[in-house]
Amino acid sequence: MKVMIIQPIHESGIKMLEQAGFEVVQASDPDPEVVAQEIVDVDGVIVRTSPFNAQIIQNAQRLKVIARHGVGLDNVDLEEASKRGIWVVNTPNANALSVAEATLMFILALAKKVKQMDSATRNNHFEVRDLFSTMDVHGKTLGIIGFGRIGRLVARKCEAAFSMRILAYDPYIDPSQKQQVGVKFVTLDELLAESDFVTIHAPLTSQTRNLIDEPQLKSMKPSAFIINMARGPIWNEQAVLKALEEGWIAGAATDVFSEEPPAPDHPFFKCDKILLTPHNSALTKECVVRMAQGAAQGVIEVLTGEYPTWPVNTELLKKYGKL
Repeated sequence: MKVMIIQPIHESGIKMLEQAGFEVVQASDPDPEVVAQEIVDVDGVIVRTSPFNAQIIQNAQRLKVIARHGVGLDNVDLEEASKRGIWVVNTPNANALSVAEATLMFILALAKKVKQMDSATRNNHFEVRDLFSTMDVHGKTLGIIGFGRIGRLVARKCEAAFSMRILAYDPYIDPSQKQQVGVKFVTLDELLAESDFVTIHAPLTSQTRNLIDEPQLKSMKPSAFIINMARGPIWNEQAVLKALEEGWIAGAATDVFSEEPPAPDHPFFKCDKILLTPHNSALTKECVVRMAQGAAQGVIEVLTGEYPTWPVNTELLKKYGKL
């Protein structure tokens, strides 16, 4: 059987596939048109962030499993895969730690104005220290949008490290998860109005697209910060830029963009009030190993006739009579 890797993954995942007896091939280019041509005789595939659309799936006559190297599924056509009886799996436990740590990094960097302090120091403006413009995180209110694995871990770390008051908004959360000590579930409006820091950890869906727009940003404290660790389209980038320029909020940070990579003239690049990273919060040395091995495990399980550990389209497969 043949397994295709769309974008490079850690070699440990490839070794797992080879040791299981599979032929492993690398797509010559992650462009969907190229992948659609090369996937015809492939049995399993590992996908990172590149689009895996209906055209690709329709051309993959032998495909039995799509493994998402990560958690988000907005780049995979789940409906088309399920109609064709193809398992879709992901690695939900692999990246939570790394993304949670990056979230705390952003919280501290915004509170301590690391970017501005570094620039001022390098430019001989040492007197910036006397502006008294940084703040402590201890005891502040953290609002978490999306209370899945990452959101829960961020909550635990921020409460333990900084004694933060934790608010959470997630209309889809399992009621049993609401029993966590120290977490208060509120409406989105309440969360935005009361939080000193807001972090986004929700999946991108039709319900969460542009969840944060001008009205939501205007409802935040002028001293508050917002951080997007999920997907770019969950907030309106133009609205965020306007909020920063007009002082509705104090600052922002993001690891994700509506289009990736962002255009060279993206307006965020000229804004000093937002911290940017290239969607790499989950790409630590340790996490890429966990994701590669987790994705490989999912492929191996399906192709050897086992029930996958982390399926994401079970209900859709049942809906289309494939399970």
